[in-house]
Amino acid sequence: MTEDLDAETLAFAHRMFDLARAGSTDDLAAQLDSGLPVNLTNDKGDTLLILAAYHAHPDTVAALLNRGADHTRANDRGQTALAAAVFRSSTDAVRALLAAGADPAHGNPSAIETARFFDLPEMTELLRVG
Repeated sequence: MTEDLDAETLAFAHRMFDLARAGSTDDLAAQLDSGLPVNLTNDKGDTLLILAAYHAHPDTVAALLNRGADHTRANDRGQTALAAAVFRSSTDAVRALLAAGADPAHGNPSAIETARFFDLPEMTELLRVG
């Protein structure tokens, strides 16, 4: 699909993914409110939500969820935003995702498996009590 996009469009998309990685919530929210697809996905299947969760930006995660980001989406490796937030031990992002209905058992590895594999007992407990 990227071969169908011009250089300017690709550069814009890369900037949007960079905003998610950096936790630039206000800038990203403005783009979303102007029509940027909330479930924009890069060439690895990472959504804006997955990137914000992986980089431990709970405010950005919340802003994306409030605008309809799909927390069930997994990237090309089967990883979800919830598993990414667990990996980073981002308590607030995990709470936001759980409140939005994210399933701790979804994905491969799931958030539960991620917490167990990386020996993150506080994340395991958070997933258990929701």
